[in-house]
Amino acid sequence: MKIISWNVNGIRASIKKGLTDYVLAMNPDIFCVQETKAEREQVPTDNWPPAGYRDYYHSCSVKGGYSGVATFTKIEPLHVQRAIGIEKFDQEGRVMQTDFEEFTLLNVYFPNGGSRDERLLYKLDFYDAFFEYCESLRAQGKKLLICGDYNTAHHPIDLARPNENKNTSGFMEVERIKLDFIKELGYVDTFRLFNNEPHQYTWWDVKTRSREKNVGWRIDYHWVTNDLVPYIKNSYHQPEQMGSDHCPVIIEFSF
Repeated sequence: MKIISWNVNGIRASIKKGLTDYVLAMNPDIFCVQETKAEREQVPTDNWPPAGYRDYYHSCSVKGGYSGVATFTKIEPLHVQRAIGIEKFDQEGRVMQTDFEEFTLLNVYFPNGGSRDERLLYKLDFYDAFFEYCESLRAQGKKLLICGDYNTAHHPIDLARPNENKNTSGFMEVERIKLDFIKELGYVDTFRLFNNEPHQYTWWDVKTRSREKNVGWRIDYHWVTNDLVPYIKNSYHQPEQMGSDHCPVIIEFSF
């Protein structure tokens, strides 16, 4: 089973840049996107999604062209849910839950905390509320895969210039400890099971053309509960894949 997660920074623009061809070439069982910036009815349907995929959108209901996630799957989910039960988070369209026989998939676009203090607090509160919800799912015996744009680099190895960004949202201590906390709870950053090298990034600032120099951040992940680790065969990035300021991140399972 192959699952791809990608912050496409606008699904309509990404389709124009060849998203359909990418999905057809990669042929994932499940394809998760973040930052769709569109309602489902606004997305062209002449060649999207590719044949065989069911589509499930959770769009922002309070601001047009903002946030949003969508999951495209060849496997019919047992259950679909678009809310964690807290209106101030649910209204921004940040979570798409699809339950399958082997695991529960949570496709998540974590908030960016960089615009102002209120948004940083919103981001931190979202982390707490979301993982409290995840723990309630674990209490029901569910194995969890949580993919998406976490908007936080965990360790100094996960961004090109850690010293310069200690006070920048995305690498502030108050954000990083949220990832420390989920690791202590038994969640696993799957990429680091296979690759412990530096200079492995998933996002680059377009304004500074940082991708050309690989001055980036690793903020897109597949975290899993530790009971899924035995089934993982690979977890990797595709930094060569263009079409967004992020690159796809991929995980492969054998159940």
